[in-house]
Amino acid sequence: MTHTVFIDGEAGTTGLQIHERLAGRADIEVIRLGERRKDLEARREALNTSDVAILCLPDDVAREAVALIEGDTRVIDASTAHRVAPGWVYGFPEMTAGHADAIAAASYVANVGCYATGSIALLRPLTEAELLAGDAAVSINAVSGYTGGGKALIAEMETEGADDFFLYAMGQAHKHIMEIIEYGGLSRAPIFVPSVGKFAQGMIVSLPLHADVVAGGRAALEACFADHYAGAAEVEWCGDDGAPRLDPQMHNGTDRMSLHLRASATGDRMMLFAVLDNLGKGASGSAVQNLDLMLSA
Repeated sequence: MTHTVFIDGEAGTTGLQIHERLAGRADIEVIRLGERRKDLEARREALNTSDVAILCLPDDVAREAVALIEGDTRVIDASTAHRVAPGWVYGFPEMTAGHADAIAAASYVANVGCYATGSIALLRPLTEAELLAGDAAVSINAVSGYTGGGKALIAEMETEGADDFFLYAMGQAHKHIMEIIEYGGLSRAPIFVPSVGKFAQGMIVSLPLHADVVAGGRAALEACFADHYAGAAEVEWCGDDGAPRLDPQMHNGTDRMSLHLRASATGDRMMLFAVLDNLGKGASGSAVQNLDLMLSA
């Protein structure tokens, strides 16, 4: 059976990567508008004749696109417009037991964000198992490749003399914080410090923890993660594998995410890390993973 898919916003970074992943698949026909991709009526027709529409648009335009749908087209929204909206299923299949089934049955899926993917992957197992209190004082540090910032940042970073590294969103109002709170099981906002490095793709999200804020300490934490991600398709719990360095680009070109543990010699401090391709498991790869779940239903 062939399914029709329309990527609204296919010319953007995420849209292009999704199209590349779907190219050559016999089970999917991608509706392409070419020069008419900004034509409202052409978009309306494509949105209403496709089985699944994938929105790779700015937030306001994504909301407008959803309003154009009059029939039973299913939607994957890669913007942040619907991440915590009622009626939308969050698009992180490995988030908790049974969540992949919820995505498969959903009409509206809010695709997970790149920083949020790593943050929630580290937080949710601990808060769900009540090893970490929802009101714990949590700080999250992350570095991403510059493709996560879209065309403007890509152009800036690929210009001679561009910064090698910078912090941003230091006012604690980053757009991913709300979904990290909602799906990470937090009741207290984390301190979130994102940054960008002069590399195109790749990401590391870091969660430092004092051992005494985790009920049961390191042993309980390791057992929790091993159980939570047992059999997960694209998420691997690596524990402390002894590698002296973690490369944010180690999973580039894949849809994998690996989770790692490091601890101080005295064991009183632990560091959890999520490593992923910000355009793979962090964006386009997740969208295609969610699409496959929805088409399998």
